[in-house]
Amino acid sequence: MGLFDQIVGGLAGKFSGKGDQSNLIESVMGMLNNPQLGGLEGLVKSFKEKGLENVISSWIGTGDNKAISGEQLQKVISGDSIKKIADKIGSTKEEASNLLAGMLPQLIDKLTPDGKLPEGNLLEKGMSLLKDKLLKE
Repeated sequence: MGLFDQIVGGLAGKFSGKGDQSNLIESVMGMLNNPQLGGLEGLVKSFKEKGLENVISSWIGTGDNKAISGEQLQKVISGDSIKKIADKIGSTKEEASNLLAGMLPQLIDKLTPDGKLPEGNLLEKGMSLLKDKLLKE
């Protein structure tokens, strides 16, 4: 098993323990790949606008990932987006925010192994592969 498979397997094990966790993964993948929301680049921009550039930069970079709270994440990601995710997984916005706060650092870190944002279709391919691996476990 390759390193990527081990990483994906670890994420799947951590985040798919509950039945609705696969919905969370699917929702996050959709959000990061949504051109109307700006995709991953749009998320980076939102973090910068909210003064949390150092947090998302740590996830993209090759060093340790800085933690983020669910409350901080609610300031970065629109309430509507979090509510849609919460509805899909059958939880409150606060619970969904906390789950996202645990998942996003690792997910973005794995999508940017070279310390930079993937370009265009590369992100879509990576997201598709990661989604397939995570939901298979």
